[in-house]
Amino acid sequence: MNKYLGGLVLASFAVTAAMAVELPERIKTARKVTVATQPVYPPMEYKDPATGELKGIDIELGRALGKQLGVDVVWAETSFEQMVSSVTTGRVDLIHSGMADTPKRRESLDFVDYMKSGPQFYSVASRKNEFKTPTDLCGKTIGMSKVTLFPDQATKWSAQNCEAAGRPAILIFGTANSADARTQLRQGRVDAAVQGMETLPYVMNQEKDVFFPIGEPFAEVYQGIGFAKDNTPLRDAYAAAFKVLMENGEYRKILAEQGLEATALDAVYVNGERIK
Repeated sequence: MNKYLGGLVLASFAVTAAMAVELPERIKTARKVTVATQPVYPPMEYKDPATGELKGIDIELGRALGKQLGVDVVWAETSFEQMVSSVTTGRVDLIHSGMADTPKRRESLDFVDYMKSGPQFYSVASRKNEFKTPTDLCGKTIGMSKVTLFPDQATKWSAQNCEAAGRPAILIFGTANSADARTQLRQGRVDAAVQGMETLPYVMNQEKDVFFPIGEPFAEVYQGIGFAKDNTPLRDAYAAAFKVLMENGEYRKILAEQGLEATALDAVYVNGERIK
C-alpha cells in the first residue's frame, strides 16, 4: 500500500455510508468540515457580485466532496497568508482555495491534488504589438501576487530566458493578490502581469479586449487540498471521495463548466505522487 494512504483502500463504493467510518470522530459527530477559502480568484473561488454567493470550481468541488463524505461544508474566509496556520492550529479542517502543492508547503501540510496549474504572462491589449513573445518582457516590470509561487517561478524563468541570454532580468512587482496585479496593469504601474493558467481565460472573457496572453504557461504545478500533517484520516477520506468523483464523471463535469478540462488530473495524487 502506498505510504501516503496508509491502510485506506481506494475503491469505488457507496461513499456516504462507507466513507464515514474513515473520518475523524470529531468530524463524524459534527457532520461538518470547516474549509479555508479566499474568494478573490475566479473561476476557482469568488463571490457573485449580485448575490454575494460563493461560486467557482473549488466551491463546487468542495461541496461535491462534502456530499460524498456525508458532511456539510462550512466556508471560512481568510487571507491566503493565514491559511497554513489556520489549518495547522485547528481553526479550520482543511484548505481548498487554489493553493499549489509544493515541497516547501509539504513541510507543514499534506495535499490531495486535484488539477494542473501554471503561471502565464499577460498584458493589456494596447501593448500586443510590443510583447509578441515572453522574452520581450526581459527588463520590464511584471506584477504578480506576492503570496503565491509566481515570484519564485518568474525569477527562475527570468534567469533561464533573460539573464542567460544576456538580456536584463524582469523586475518583479509584488501585489496583494492577482486582482491587485490586474489593477496595477490597467493603471500602467507595471508592463505586464502573471496569473494562473486556470484563471486567465475567465478574466479575459469577463473583460473582453482588455488583456491578452503572452506565450504559454512557463511552469507547471498541481493545485491541492491542504490538510494538517497529523490529520491523515481526513486527508485519506478526501482522497477516496475524490477518486469516486473522478470515476462517476462529476469531477470533469465541474471543470468543463469553466472550459478547463485540460487541467484535469488522470488519477488521485497525494503530495504530488500518483496513487495506484
